Amino acid sequence: MIYFIADTHFNHVNIIKYCNRPFKNADEMNKYIIKKWNSVVKQTDTVYHLGDVGFGKFEELKTLVGSLNGRKILLRGNHDFKIGVNTWKEIGFLEVYKKKIILDNLLLTHAPIEEVEENQVNVFGHIHDKPIDKKFDKKNHVCVSCDVVDYIPVSISKIKSIDKQL
Repeated sequence: MIYFIADTHFNHVNIIKYCNRPFKNADEMNKYIIKKWNSVVKQTDTVYHLGDVGFGKFEELKTLVGSLNGRKILLRGNHDFKIGVNTWKEIGFLEVYKKKIILDNLLLTHAPIEEVEENQVNVFGHIHDKPIDKKFDKKNHVCVSCDVVDYIPVSISKIKSIDKQL
């Protein structure tokens, strides 16, 4: 199975306040995200993380990412560019991308984009729990920021069911 998620922000204390996340501290948040992720993702599954993985030292991030089930592919978000591609791979991502990934008719990006073809669905994160800007067509834009998906990666079958409604 293939899954999508964005904006885990591991170790990011301030994201708890910014997004009104229901956690006392970053450690509690990290454990909860790992638990939710692993509740649906099996080791043989693939997860596209659409950016903003987390903060911390190399070993901390490697431990956190290593505790997540599945084959992990990263599309870097605005907070992920301080770490190079090879380091992200050492942390635990099999592949690392910069701007977008096209997967069938899914256009994976970190932030929502306007340049979506008629039969494409833009799967993105970045905006967390904020409403999508009115300039975007909500019918073909799907936010998978963990703040709006209850910290659970979203399956490709769920995304495809949205696609069938287009």
